[in-house]
Amino acid sequence: MYSKEETQRLKREFWVTFAEKHPRKWLLYDTKIKDFSFKFYVDNKKAQVLIDIEPRNTEKRIAYFEKLEALKNILEEEFISDLVFEKDYVLENGKTISRIWVEKSGVGFSNRNHWEIIFDFFNEKMDALERFYLEYDEFIKDIEIE
Repeated sequence: MYSKEETQRLKREFWVTFAEKHPRKWLLYDTKIKDFSFKFYVDNKKAQVLIDIEPRNTEKRIAYFEKLEALKNILEEEFISDLVFEKDYVLENGKTISRIWVEKSGVGFSNRNHWEIIFDFFNEKMDALERFYLEYDEFIKDIEIE
């Protein structure tokens, strides 16, 4: 088991190494939609590439989620096939968001032998989600809320 400091150092090294292997500017929070972001996540059991839809306004959150759901067939056929769609995903802090994600289980950042697998997974899946988003962002952004 690692100490808290060792875990933080290893996690920092993980992200630095990822950035060096895949040096590009990821879209992440720069979607031009408030509280709509792309995220990387890794722990010691899994790696995930996520779309988090987090507006405080529930109607707005659901409207964005439903836009993505309407594009699900295109997304799965042309970009990424193994996504999970969850309209009401509850975070550890109790906040409800909408989340769409793809996951690779059985890998973890504390095992350096997994790093290449995780880096390739992150690069492939995030690149696919970004290409999808950049192609359909105008449609996604165009929501009507009363």
